[in-house]
Amino acid sequence: MRLYAVLFLFAISTMLAESGGIKSLVFPSETSTSYVGMVPLKPLNLRAFTLCMRVATELTGRREIILFAYRTQGADELNVWRELDGRLSFYLAGKGVLFRVPEIGALQTHLCVTWDSSSGAAALFMDGRKSLTKIYKKGHTVQPGGKVIIGQDPDSYLGKFDAKQSFVGEIGDINMWDSVLSDHMIQDMFSGKTVPTGNVFDWKTTELNINGKVVVVNTQQ
Repeated sequence: MRLYAVLFLFAISTMLAESGGIKSLVFPSETSTSYVGMVPLKPLNLRAFTLCMRVATELTGRREIILFAYRTQGADELNVWRELDGRLSFYLAGKGVLFRVPEIGALQTHLCVTWDSSSGAAALFMDGRKSLTKIYKKGHTVQPGGKVIIGQDPDSYLGKFDAKQSFVGEIGDINMWDSVLSDHMIQDMFSGKTVPTGNVFDWKTTELNINGKVVVVNTQQ
């Protein structure tokens, strides 16, 4: 009876951990070899998107940091950066759009970027607060057929990584939609309320391919 009781309690605690916890990725040191591949639920053939994540880093503004990289054979289709001067930015196959916002640091920040091809409207959210809107890449389409990685910036198709651009810190809760979410939904997401799961990346179910010295940790919500 005692063995059955122990097994039952273990099963219950496991289910609670799986239902109430959330995983994140810890990149403990600067490297050119550690990264995580993310497998999308659908091709990144995008004319609009919302991309959100929770991120913390103790790297100061002394160097740039890659936060999200999507590359095809021909181009960096979608990259999100913390720039050398502390600004946050994203790039769609060419020149980027930059936002002067409070610098991310060791305290976790909920970060979202949104973009709509039909109007060119681009914006950034930090902890539920929206930036000004900028007009960027009106009429553009993000092309499918590439790979998404976290932790490195590929200067070729999944190659030529530079340690001085690598991510060091903790990142997780990476979700992506092929539409622009409302301000209210992004604010709800920041505060922990339930919103529709991402239809391009759903962090709770997304397949992750770990490479190098990356640690997956689970925390309770």
